[in-house]
Amino acid sequence: MILQIAVGLPFAVATLLAATGRRLPRIAIDAIATATVATLSVLLGLVLAGGDRTVWLGGWGEGVGISLVADAVATGLALTVTAVALCALVVSWRYFNEVQAIFHTLVLLFTGAMCAFVLTGDLFDAFVFFELMSVVAYALTGYQSEEPDTVHGALNFGVVNSLGAYLTLTGIALVYARTGQLGFVSIGRHLHGHDALVTVSFALICTGFLVKAAAVPFHFWLADAHAVAPTPVCMLFSGVMVELGVYAVARTYLTSFADAIPAEPVRVSLIAFGSAAALLGGVMCVLQRHIKRLLAYSTISHVGLLLVGVGLLHEDALAGAAWYLIGHAGVKAGLFVGAGALLNRFETVDEHDLHGRGRSMYVAGLIFLLGGLGLAGLPPSGTWAGKALIEEAGGHSILALGVTASALTAGAVLRVWLRVFRGAGPPHPGTTQHHDAETEFKLSRLPWTMLAPGVLLVLAGLLLGLLPGVVIGRAVEPFTHLPGPAPAPWTATSIASGVVAVLLAFGVAALGIRGRIPRVDLLHRLHSGHIGDYVAWLVAGVTVFGLLLLA
Repeated sequence: MILQIAVGLPFAVATLLAATGRRLPRIAIDAIATATVATLSVLLGLVLAGGDRTVWLGGWGEGVGISLVADAVATGLALTVTAVALCALVVSWRYFNEVQAIFHTLVLLFTGAMCAFVLTGDLFDAFVFFELMSVVAYALTGYQSEEPDTVHGALNFGVVNSLGAYLTLTGIALVYARTGQLGFVSIGRHLHGHDALVTVSFALICTGFLVKAAAVPFHFWLADAHAVAPTPVCMLFSGVMVELGVYAVARTYLTSFADAIPAEPVRVSLIAFGSAAALLGGVMCVLQRHIKRLLAYSTISHVGLLLVGVGLLHEDALAGAAWYLIGHAGVKAGLFVGAGALLNRFETVDEHDLHGRGRSMYVAGLIFLLGGLGLAGLPPSGTWAGKALIEEAGGHSILALGVTASALTAGAVLRVWLRVFRGAGPPHPGTTQHHDAETEFKLSRLPWTMLAPGVLLVLAGLLLGLLPGVVIGRAVEPFTHLPGPAPAPWTATSIASGVVAVLLAFGVAALGIRGRIPRVDLLHRLHSGHIGDYVAWLVAGVTVFGLLLLA
């Protein structure tokens, strides 16, 4: 019963806020929304402590009913969602000039949809919550709809993700026609033998999830959305939403299609797409001066590494991916808090225009410094521990990929820290884009509610490598069927790779400060902002993905 209450709670409270929010004072709305997510976290914690369980809604059984599957990995991921959502709500207490109950309603719906998405045991039900998550995300992206750029970013988000959802629905229809089943486990029991129909259905289903994960070449919408979405929303997008796409790919294959599609083409496809995202996202991250876009491209790069970890289809790599996901969620959500602090103090997130202006913002500066180190994989961060297991399972080529991507993304963040908060390098006068502040700031310093969540999130990400391996091992047991603790990340090779990545990141930052990183016009032209180009890349991506699976 606790599981059903946990899934239904955010939707019920969101409905009440939508109906009564206009008559409630702001402090009551904040309190209700925050208390709801806090209560949801407690309920999920009780579910996790109670062990794995499956609940059939309405009393219907397998074949006709819809199940909720609260295994360790799903419940742990749902807890990660609520932790980031809780921090985002606390940040929003003093963040906006004007905020109505509709914002809190949307955040509760978004949180509930993400939790239900990871907990449902039904593929079609997962699609339903996938679409609910997407619709709410469109509205949150365009929350400040009076700005033209906001409408453009929300439109790109909506069109690309909707097309991905249609492809997923088509794939679900094909697999239902073959098996007559919609449950993840039930589909796996009825799928035997490898043929083109099964492969095409898997490719279509996963394409929608890869769009949500912003894997290359489905990634174009992400930077456009992050550039215009309010900062608390960006915390949810980069901290947890995109990772759900990778989780969905892993669950779909390992639970439903593992006996029907050989592992090798799946491994090649996911590693290829993940590697492309890791490298392209890293390069684009270094080339940005818009800080929110910079952080968005770093998300693309790190989700690429996460996809590589899943694509290896190795129990140690899957454990590393779980570790990496949680660590990245904390670090990236915290970094967006720092970016929001800059935006609301100076009404710009242009790195050059902010040169030296953040010297007095000690807490925000600390967030960027620690966040950069977390992205680089400094021990004992969660990103380091996860990357260590992925690199151990993947060998030297994956190790080189992980170090390179980490160094590029962390170097860009550390460059922002040096230039904005330390005043390093020469100023770069020029035209910058002004942004209206998202909050009315009248105090001599930012309120603790706008900074403390960022510090806590970044510190959590930096310390997650100390989490006992038995916790991670139990979390991925439903996927690996190999009980026991995950391997310890504390090896000489893993520590050395973390230190090297940190040193290289400072090198990238120093080169950026001195202006020695060349501009790559071709990459900027590819990221044109035109929705037609993005759709063309989506079509090309699903075609290549399908061909790799059929090879």
